[in-house]
Amino acid sequence: MNDYNSMKEIILDMEKVARALEIEPFQIYFLGGSACILGQYTQRATRDFDFVDQHYPANYGRVLRYLNDFDMLEYESTVLAPSYRERAKRLEEFKYLQVFVLSREDIIVSKIIRMEPKDTEDIDLLIKESDKTLIRKIIEEVLQRKDLYPSKMEGFKKNLSVFREKYNV
Repeated sequence: MNDYNSMKEIILDMEKVARALEIEPFQIYFLGGSACILGQYTQRATRDFDFVDQHYPANYGRVLRYLNDFDMLEYESTVLAPSYRERAKRLEEFKYLQVFVLSREDIIVSKIIRMEPKDTEDIDLLIKESDKTLIRKIIEEVLQRKDLYPSKMEGFKKNLSVFREKYNV
């Protein structure tokens, strides 16, 4: 799976299942490659859906499993600014579930922790249409987090100077 239409169909199926099982609508915030495709930021292929755990009740799993290959990321282990929801873009094509993709800037900052070749490829594409002032603000918010796991903060800080130099941020 690597394109917008196939990802969209999977989420539309999730909506049908949620309705059929009478599971109330809920929010889902995608990040990473799946957000890049769903937000139509890039065309890069990806095999999985990454989203932020919103402390979903167990019965939501009956809907979320339709994503097949997914990573539900704990907020405490994910490099995100506390204000990420304010910038997230709601995908209006989904009428039952409240589907969001993170902003380009939030996705960029979340990728600093790894800076692997596929991450830098994504950043190279995303940064062209991103607000560098906002990226700096998001970075500062992340650096102020007290709830981010120490190992994640260390990894983020380790790559931050390389990111800042490479992208002039």
